[in-house]
Amino acid sequence: MKYTGINHIALAAKDMDITIRFWRDLLGMRLVAGLGGPGSRQYFFEVADNCMISFFEWPDVEPVPDRDPGTPVKGPFSFDHICIELPGEEELLALKDRLEAADMWVTEIMDNGFIHSVFSTDPNNIQLEFCYRVKGVNLSAHPRMIDDAPSSITREGSEPLFNKWPSVDTPTLPEERKIYPGVLKKLVDDYR
Repeated sequence: MKYTGINHIALAAKDMDITIRFWRDLLGMRLVAGLGGPGSRQYFFEVADNCMISFFEWPDVEPVPDRDPGTPVKGPFSFDHICIELPGEEELLALKDRLEAADMWVTEIMDNGFIHSVFSTDPNNIQLEFCYRVKGVNLSAHPRMIDDAPSSITREGSEPLFNKWPSVDTPTLPEERKIYPGVLKKLVDDYR
């Protein structure tokens, strides 16, 4: 399998206007798409070329309780934080200054070895990390696993082991392939 990146991450917001003010106007991400109907809207903010963060506005959603990223949680939970990469130190410092000027909580810059980063939260209490890569450190090129008690599956290594799942015996034939219209298709119906 060859992946090309994350197209978008979809999150939830109680108030889209506050969300737009933060993501578009404070962070500087373009609002590139949106659609809505009774009881729900979905808007997309451009992080980088073909990489977006999307928000569903659901009037009855409540923000998760405030917590430090990476701290264990009990009960239902599926998401810790998003880390958004910047080109370098100057851009990270400029963003930190911008968040502080807007009276938004933001940490000091942390050296995480392979990235330098700050943490903050958006108005929906979503934990955010902003970082830039440390020159000369590339975990993709040189995977590292420092764990005092790795599981037996972890000890199998960093490369995918495709023999751990059933193989495809009957792939979908070209004449059987179908693509059905999704809700977001409305965004581009008159695009061409």
